[in-house]
Amino acid sequence: MLGVGFFVLFVCVWAFFTLGGFVSPTFLASPNTMVKEGYLLFTEFNFIHDIGMTVWRVFGGFVLASLVAVPLGIAMGAWKPVEAFLEPFVSFCRYLPASAFIPLLILWAGIGETQKLLVIFIGSVFQIILMVAVIVGGARKDLVEAAYTLGANSRGIVSRVLIPGAAPGIAETLRLVLGWAWT
Repeated sequence: MLGVGFFVLFVCVWAFFTLGGFVSPTFLASPNTMVKEGYLLFTEFNFIHDIGMTVWRVFGGFVLASLVAVPLGIAMGAWKPVEAFLEPFVSFCRYLPASAFIPLLILWAGIGETQKLLVIFIGSVFQIILMVAVIVGGARKDLVEAAYTLGANSRGIVSRVLIPGAAPGIAETLRLVLGWAWT
């Protein structure tokens, strides 16, 4: 209840300053105007369609990034040669803003939906790869050694020890990066 109180106070102060004439409507609209215009966005300007397209783009790009990044991250975390090969490139690209790729993506993919999905993909894929690699690489060594002792091969270690042990961390990584995909 106390949390709602802040928003009620905020709207009251906002209404006081805008409806009381302390702030010009040119610079800050009143709460009444905001509600009316918000209603018009949904009823006359099909704003719900725009929201749906945004959600589709973000989830589409994120799912594609996850499908590529999770296996690569597992491979990097499980096998050191794969990590040595991919890590420098992935680490470099991880810190590049996705918006820096927009001019290239416009040239390569045009200005349609593909380009927009690729921006989300690029903004997510490198983050997921490295975070999954760290989680898989941090698996408990005693479990890995026990599996080797019991006769497991490299593939069995990955499928029966590393992936099940890393699954909660991978799910947490995907949840975190999905939030980043919206930015």
